[in-house]
Amino acid sequence: MIFVGTSGYNYPEWKGSFYPEKLSASQMLGYYSERFSTVEINYSFYRLPSDKAVKGWADQTPDDFVFTLKASRRITHDARLRDCQELLEVFCERARNLDGKLGTVLFQLPPYARKDVDALGQFLEWLPSDVRGAFEFRHASWLSEDVYDLLRASNNALCVTDGEKVETPLIATADYAYFRLRDEGYGPDEIADWARKIGARSKDAADTFVYFKHEKEGRGAEFAKIFVENLAA
Repeated sequence: MIFVGTSGYNYPEWKGSFYPEKLSASQMLGYYSERFSTVEINYSFYRLPSDKAVKGWADQTPDDFVFTLKASRRITHDARLRDCQELLEVFCERARNLDGKLGTVLFQLPPYARKDVDALGQFLEWLPSDVRGAFEFRHASWLSEDVYDLLRASNNALCVTDGEKVETPLIATADYAYFRLRDEGYGPDEIADWARKIGARSKDAADTFVYFKHEKEGRGAEFAKIFVENLAA
């Protein structure tokens, strides 16, 4: 299954382009989930969501809709994967309130964080087996075989990112795949090319997650729509 969506959904600036002008904030997730199959929640990066909030997200969406939660910055940016086992356990416990709608948890490392194989290895031991992790490394030192081997051994995905300063190779490290397409200026041919690449990669993956970037004009939502159309062509 290929799940396609955007990074976030609660954007008032999308009214008039993606959302109807008079749509309330409380109706956005329901409207969004009728058009896409997944969303990457950024809120959880800045603040640990309450059990009630997470359950509310699940209740507002169709049965086959899935979420990615972006892991707390306290885990990825402050601790940089070290000495954060208790916080990770709390985060994963909150994520389970999605009641079967948890697709993945995105662990996005900051661009100034260099490779730390020991920290990653220990962290992967802490990560519960029922939580699928996607790891976005934004310093080039992480893009190496020893890191890929750790991810493969624990069946966690390397996040393939396009449009950032570090170009991530199209390498499979898990039985699922994760893509973040961040360019704000994709043309139809570029989206079609990514659809071909990801469609081919998904043949060897149980699930594939694809997220376009949020920006003010709502083009990410339009890109996602075009991407889905290309997959179906």
